[in-house]
Amino acid sequence: MSALAALLSPRSASGSAGMRSRLLLGAVCAGYSVGAAVGWGSPRLALVMGDFGLAVAALIAAVSCFLYARAGAGRMRPAWLLFSLSSLMAACGNAVWGWYEVVRGVPVPTPSLADLFFLCFAPPAIVGLLVLAKRPVTRAGWVCLALDAWLIGGSLLTLAWSLALAHTAPMAGLQGASVAPAALSLAYPLLDIVLVSMVLALHFRRSGVNRSAVNTAIAALALTVLSDAVFTSPLLRSTYHSGDLLDAGWFAGSLLLAYAPWGPRNAAGGADGPALPGATASRPIAGSLAALTPYLAAAVCTLGILHSVVQGRRVDRVVVLTGCAVVLALVVRQGIMLLDNISLTQELAQKENHFRSLVQGSSDVIMIAAPDGTLRYVSPAAAGVYGRDAEDLVGSALSSIIHPEDLGRVVHELRRFLAAPPREQPTTRIECRFRSGDGDWLNVESTVNRHQGGLLLNSRDVTERVRLQAQLQHNAEHDPLTDLPNRALFTARVRQALDGRRSCDPGTAVLFIDLDGFKAVNDTIGHQAGDELLVQAGRRLQESVRAGDTAARLGGDEFAALIIGDGAHDQGAREYQVHEIAERLRLTLSQPYRIGPSEVRVAASIGVAFAEPAISPTDLMRNADLAMYRAKAGGKDRVELYAPQMQADVVRRSELAARLRTALREGEFALLHQPVVHLASGSVAAVAAQARWRSAQGILFTPAEFLRVADDDDRTAELGRWLLQEAVAQAAERARAGHPVSVSVRLSAARLLDTAPPFGSIEALLTRHGLPSGALMIEVADSDPRVSFDALEQRLVALRRLGVRIALDGFGSGFAAINALRRLPIDVLKLDRNLVEGVVESARLHKITSGLLRIACDLGLQSVADGVDIPEQVLALRAMGCTHGQGMAFSGPLDEYRLRRALVRGEFPVPGVPSPRPVMAGGSIPLLAGSHAETPVPPT
Repeated sequence: MSALAALLSPRSASGSAGMRSRLLLGAVCAGYSVGAAVGWGSPRLALVMGDFGLAVAALIAAVSCFLYARAGAGRMRPAWLLFSLSSLMAACGNAVWGWYEVVRGVPVPTPSLADLFFLCFAPPAIVGLLVLAKRPVTRAGWVCLALDAWLIGGSLLTLAWSLALAHTAPMAGLQGASVAPAALSLAYPLLDIVLVSMVLALHFRRSGVNRSAVNTAIAALALTVLSDAVFTSPLLRSTYHSGDLLDAGWFAGSLLLAYAPWGPRNAAGGADGPALPGATASRPIAGSLAALTPYLAAAVCTLGILHSVVQGRRVDRVVVLTGCAVVLALVVRQGIMLLDNISLTQELAQKENHFRSLVQGSSDVIMIAAPDGTLRYVSPAAAGVYGRDAEDLVGSALSSIIHPEDLGRVVHELRRFLAAPPREQPTTRIECRFRSGDGDWLNVESTVNRHQGGLLLNSRDVTERVRLQAQLQHNAEHDPLTDLPNRALFTARVRQALDGRRSCDPGTAVLFIDLDGFKAVNDTIGHQAGDELLVQAGRRLQESVRAGDTAARLGGDEFAALIIGDGAHDQGAREYQVHEIAERLRLTLSQPYRIGPSEVRVAASIGVAFAEPAISPTDLMRNADLAMYRAKAGGKDRVELYAPQMQADVVRRSELAARLRTALREGEFALLHQPVVHLASGSVAAVAAQARWRSAQGILFTPAEFLRVADDDDRTAELGRWLLQEAVAQAAERARAGHPVSVSVRLSAARLLDTAPPFGSIEALLTRHGLPSGALMIEVADSDPRVSFDALEQRLVALRRLGVRIALDGFGSGFAAINALRRLPIDVLKLDRNLVEGVVESARLHKITSGLLRIACDLGLQSVADGVDIPEQVLALRAMGCTHGQGMAFSGPLDEYRLRRALVRGEFPVPGVPSPRPVMAGGSIPLLAGSHAETPVPPT
């Protein structure tokens, strides 16, 4: 803190104000003393200052104590009110004295009203001192307090009587004075003796509340009593006159009492502020003096009697009686103290046994270390906690049982604790490792307190808690199945790598790994086998990365690896090196896995993203994830490096998905139908329903691309529901208009098993629109391995009972086509367009297609060739035995108006079959070749 700040701080301001008030008080008292010493310059001014000056000082003290009592002195308020009354009596006495000497100019009579006020000064002060004294808690304590006061007062009375008071009464009688002046002469010293006794008793029994103010008040009363004692001396009484130097004692005592309640509080920080540091050190001395007080009083009494004997005078009866009373009080007090000490000894022994039982029976280890670190006491619990006897630890250094790695931290904390003020930090807590009896290290938590310059340690074994915390921390940061770091810890490691000293190293890379075919493992041989595969894959990944790299499992069958850069500046070489690491990981993870008696194979698609300047961990991991999905989209079982275009593709897919949702919500889709032609006659056997998206320019586009990029099952399902409802509704209208032709709707196996409307209520849909039996054909689009064949078979059998015909779409392309043909109730086989496109040019495809058609013929199934676009394909397929065709060789998708015109004609020209009349194919929207070809999509 700067000097200016220290000067302006509240504590500094309070201390400065207290110093100024003390200096002002000292200056006023010194000025009065100097004036009294020089006689004030004139006899009349001396009388004014000696009488009214003292009255004003006493009045100031009375007002000051009264205001402090009203302001709130707590339980000390009665004492300060009594001090105010005592000072008021002194002020009145001095005012009456001045009335006689200054106003009337006559000597003060004896006795007078002033004597009455002066005699009334002592009783309120005595009672006030009793209020300030610390109140005993037992009756024996009250008796001892009274005996102590009598011992002090009696001893002082004995000494005073032997020295001076014994001659006061006879001198008064010899001078012919009445009894009242003699009694008045004795009253002053006796009251002073009582007041002195209370001052001395209070000095050793005063309360700790506002100690500075109480000490100042005691000093003020002591100064007043001392001045009274000097005044009552026969030698000085005869020569005293107002304005003498003796008045300076009364004046200073009054001003000091006026200053007592205010000055010490401001200087020390409040009436109830903390005691000074030196107070604690002085308490043993004060306690010793308090214990010696009775013996000192008896000694004073003995000195009074010895003085009379030495002087050859007869021992006065007052001295004898007072001495006997003092001795008797001392004997009684000693008896009370002896009984009290016996009781305290028994209570102390009981408490000592109690605390010894607590310490020895506690499960915590209590140790006391000397200032040099040597253990002076160790509780017996050390045998159970540390495995070492307490006797073996006593005398050894505390540092010898602390782990060397923790010793520096513990020493630093203990030094800081000992240097801190005890009131600000009474205790501290340290946690370190202690050596046990078998040589192991135990985690120990200790509460440390100060103890006679050393340390008191209360220690407990927290090894299990530390282990549990470490285990919980490990569980929170690691995958429970593979024990690899989880996503949270992996993200933290990536952040640490990007924020560390190699934060600008472009060689740091993140690899995202996905196991291709893992779901098939779960579905075929069970989840337990899948878990075992993940454990083995995690082990392979952990063994394949370097020591400084991190392998993690992010969830499911997704893993990740953090490759730390080596500081190389050749970016190309670094990318090649990381790509080699990724390829090695791919090959390692693609090796067969031995799970029980089975051997399982999965592949790995890996995306790699390199750190860039100022890139965040989230962005780096997102880039690696995008690269991994690009690897899966590119054929799986490959490594793909992140490129900025991937993020642009994600944005484009999001925009396309939003456009698709808008198109579905706004009804921008239209339904077209493509005729299915009998290859032998050219007649229209059925129509295939197809959805098209109508753009803002009125052009129709296929939604296939939107469905792929959107990757939204909800949107796909919504489009499938709309397609089925519109196809059934329009087919029913055509039938009522005299054009009964069956309609085929292409649906996936998953959609057929969907229980949501309308897939769950095709029966109700047929009934509502009144579609004739056999007018609806469902083309099962694919054989999803996730779909149960049993459930699909039951569903198709139920539909066939309603007259719905079933076609197997894409026959010849799916891996489960033969199984579907064996189990499902199929009416029609629809050849995949990939077979049809090469049936003319490729002899191999020609043989495959011919074989498939032969299977259909042998099973008694009709066949439909999809994507028949040229006459040569028509001739080849018809020669192979194909019954129906669909494609641009006959017609493209038609709207409702053109479809009805085609149905009115009824036939399409077929190559190789003579036609009796020309048939108009009808206008169609120009599309790419093929019935399911996709047209260009408007730019986004």
